[in-house]
Order: sequence, then C-alpha cells, then structure tokens
Amino acid sequence: MFSPLIPPARVVRAIEIARHHLGQLHQRMVPPPAAMMELIGNAWVAQAITAAADLGIADALAKGPLSIDELAAALDADADTVRRLLRALISRGVFRKLGDGRYALTPLGDTLRSDADVSLRAFARFTGAPQHREHWSHLTDAIRTGQAVIPALRGKSAFEWIASEPELDEIFNDAMTGVSELAIAPVIAGYDFSRYATIVDVAGGHGRFLSAILQATPQARGILFDQAHVVADAPALLEHYRVADRVRVAGGSFFDTVTEGGDAYVLKHIIHDWPDDEAVQILGNMRTAAGPGKHVLLVEFVLPGHDREFVGNWLDLEMLVGAGARERTADQYGELLGRAGFRMTRVVKTVSPVSVVEAIAV
Repeated sequence: MFSPLIPPARVVRAIEIARHHLGQLHQRMVPPPAAMMELIGNAWVAQAITAAADLGIADALAKGPLSIDELAAALDADADTVRRLLRALISRGVFRKLGDGRYALTPLGDTLRSDADVSLRAFARFTGAPQHREHWSHLTDAIRTGQAVIPALRGKSAFEWIASEPELDEIFNDAMTGVSELAIAPVIAGYDFSRYATIVDVAGGHGRFLSAILQATPQARGILFDQAHVVADAPALLEHYRVADRVRVAGGSFFDTVTEGGDAYVLKHIIHDWPDDEAVQILGNMRTAAGPGKHVLLVEFVLPGHDREFVGNWLDLEMLVGAGARERTADQYGELLGRAGFRMTRVVKTVSPVSVVEAIAV
C-alpha cells in the first residue's frame, strides 16, 4: 500500500473544498479565453506524460539524477527533444532540474516508475495510447447517441476488443492494477470488514484486494471468485501476502452464477463497467448465492451531489465511451440494488474518491 498514514475523511473533504475555491479564484484572475486555453491544453500535458511513460524516463532516473546526454542515451532518444519534453513536464512538477544541470525525479514523477508502490506508468500509457485516443475522439458521437463507441469502431464489445489486442491488453491490465492499488488503503481504513466471517471477492482478479482485507481481519476467511483463467494465477499472489491458507479459489462467470458461502460479497470497480440491465443481472446472481441477511459491498466512485471537481465525473464519460456504462449516484445504486433483491443500508465515504456502498439481501 502506498501509505499507512490515512488522514480523517473530513480533513480531506475540507482540503478538496479549499482546492476548489482556489481553482475558481485562479480562473477568475485571467481572461476567460486564457483560462479555456489552459483547460484545452491539458490534453497536451496528458500526452506528454504518456510519452514520458512510454520512454521509461522515470525508470531511467530511478537510481539517481542524469545529465541530458546520459538520459537520452539510456532512452535511445534524441537529446534535444528529450530536453524539450522535460522542460514542459518540469513546469507541472513531474520532473526537476538540479543546479548542476542534471535531471531528477519528483514525487509525482516517481509514480511513473514501473516498480513504484503505486505505479501509474501503465495507466498513462493506456490513456494516451493511439487506440484509446481514437475512442475519445468520438465522444461527441457517444453523447449524441448515448451509446459506446468501441462496438461501432471495432465490431466487438470493449472487453472482447481489448482481449484481442495482446500488447494493449497487458498495458490495460497493468493499468487497472495500479489504479486499483490507490483504493486499497483508504477502503481498508474507512470500512470495518471484521464483522464478516467469510468474505467473497467477486471478480477479484488475482486477489490483491482480498489479501488486503484478510491482512486487516486476521480472523476472517475469504473466497476469491473470478473466471477460471484469471484465478489460475492467484495462488502466487495469495502466498506472497501470506493469506493463501485462508482463501478458497473458485472459477466462474458472474453472469452465470456466483459461489455460495459468503457473509459479505465484495465487488470493487465492477458494477460501473456495465449498463443497468447487466448490472442487475450480476447483482441478482449474487443475491441468489448470498441468501437473506447477507451483505453486498460495492467499492465504487459514487457521484456526489456537489458541482466541485470529482474524478468520477470523468470516469463516467470513460465508461460511456468504452462500454456504454456509467458511474452512479447513491440513489442510482440504491435503485439497482433494489431491483436485484437488496436494500441499500449506507454509503461509507473514504479519504479517497472511492466509497463503499453497503446493502443487505432481503
């Protein structure tokens, strides 16, 4: 986990409000065309970060500062254009230039290392990949039609298409691992899992999240449920985190059935991948497996009621473009859960943008 120090959620919310008002003040201090130019230019910033990630600049600087010639040689790239890229990214705090002219990492740049505790290198590479940029170039069409653009462009669903692109699929999976790691520490700190004897991680991949839950609740046992070819690689990770002796691994598709025997069924960043009808089908299969009185816990970016900056608003558009899916408000999650036979009991906010939607089977 990236940090054992988790501040109170109310402190983080206060900081978010202060940042919002400072951002509003910044925009009002310049002419609107200048402020809009800056917003539009953020696309260039994102693509420059992707270039740095593709080149592996953070990995090259991981052992210490380098001169521009040393760095360019390590990257097998042109020294002048590497310098120009660094000049731009230094202005955003991603790298820094020392007094002797050498270049070094900052805490921001450190997140682009392949082996960082929470690495966002793959996320940068996927977000800026030509295919992904092409999808977002059709956002206007998605807004007009309310439909995902990937099926029209690729002739396949988003998940089928990404699986057919081996190199991009590997980057995507690494990206999801990095982003997922961001949520683990805040969720473990913000929600008490100790009330459940057996916890089922549905579509839990190799079991990273389940491992963290079990480390925090030594008395609990877990069931890791995902497609058979996915969980086949789980034992090594479970052994690494020393929870393998408390986990039963089960293979299957949540569109067919979900394994029984859990007191709580956890889905982290799963329901947002699906339109309402498919989401209800997944939740309905969990209701069948769970039985009355058991809980389902959805770890998601629950859209707030305010108009301040919130990463979930942008992820909502990502879900639309890729899969015709969406991020949801608490009320919308409550409605989905109700259709599937659950009653939403509360939404537990964490210090991160992620919340835990808790519901009980009725």
